[in-house]
Amino acid sequence: MITTFRAVTARDLKLALRVGGGAGVGVIFFLAIVTIIPFAVGPDLPLLARIGTAVLWIGALLASLLGLDRIFASDQDDGSLDLLLLSHAPLELIAVAKAVAHWIATGLPLVIIAPVLGLMLGVEPRALAAVSLTLLVGTPAVTFIGLIASALSVALPRGGLLSAVLILPLAIPLLIFGVAATNAAVVGEIPFGTPFRLLCAITLFFLVLGPVAAAAALRHVRE
Repeated sequence: MITTFRAVTARDLKLALRVGGGAGVGVIFFLAIVTIIPFAVGPDLPLLARIGTAVLWIGALLASLLGLDRIFASDQDDGSLDLLLLSHAPLELIAVAKAVAHWIATGLPLVIIAPVLGLMLGVEPRALAAVSLTLLVGTPAVTFIGLIASALSVALPRGGLLSAVLILPLAIPLLIFGVAATNAAVVGEIPFGTPFRLLCAITLFFLVLGPVAAAAALRHVRE
């Protein structure tokens, strides 16, 4: 099982980097959002610093959505999904491997680049550290939510739109508690641990639910 997990993860990572749909596109999209915001609100540095953490979270969340609908769709297109379904490895394990590979290719670069982009908005270092920590915890949940949506839409000709409709409502709590935890670390009106633990709980919930629901959806498609 460990060998299968490593093989699927390595394969998906190579494919994501080879086709150019991994880290590069997400980081550029993230950069575009952060760059546009100052033009919209004006050169008010205190205002940018105040809303900067929310901007970083919104930008990272939207950038994380890129390519989620292709987690299983690319395998459906080239026929490898049938081989995965017929393999002896648990389908849930395969789903976890594909989600991990997708997060490493798209989510992890966003966590790394977030503090750099935060400097453009004048966000203070303590807030940047909180943003990085909350994104590190929250972005895997987005990937595992997308895992479910991708499995549900794999048999549909226009599944990309369905994926976005399914993912965004479920990702809103991540945005709420992620920004709340970041603001708590800076302002200190409420303890940082309260919203952060809720963010961790949501992520753990989808880490468990995502592979199980995705595997069930794929089995239904096969039938």
